[in-house]
Amino acid sequence: MLQAMNTGHDGSLTTIHCNSPRDALSRIETMVMMAGMDLPMRAIREQVASAIDLIVHVDRLRDGTRRVSHVSEVTGMESETIVLQDLYLFDFGMGVDNDGRYLGHMKSTGLRPRFATAWPTRASAWSLSCSTSRLRPPRVGVR
Repeated sequence: MLQAMNTGHDGSLTTIHCNSPRDALSRIETMVMMAGMDLPMRAIREQVASAIDLIVHVDRLRDGTRRVSHVSEVTGMESETIVLQDLYLFDFGMGVDNDGRYLGHMKSTGLRPRFATAWPTRASAWSLSCSTSRLRPPRVGVR
């Protein structure tokens, strides 16, 4: 999977079971090591950091529902660490409803994604709407 994502072709997607966006990165590192690739940890992390732009984490809440809890961007490396920045977080501030289900919504952290500058050439079919906190396809035929 990591090799395929680093071939220069845009548009890869994969899933992984994890407890947080940071844990997703650790799990990927572990899977690469388990695959028998004899690479130094720094090389593995550099490949991960260059292959992954965005992590969308779905969390299972105490009420049993699943919600997107984080949308985090991989911004690169600092020393030996892959750097993440949260773009959107689930806001639990609305409490729970009468049935005990969490209310709330995704809330922008206000940070502009670094990879958004590459979107016009890499993924021109999608636009990021920070004001509505969702990805949406462009309006066809509208100028």
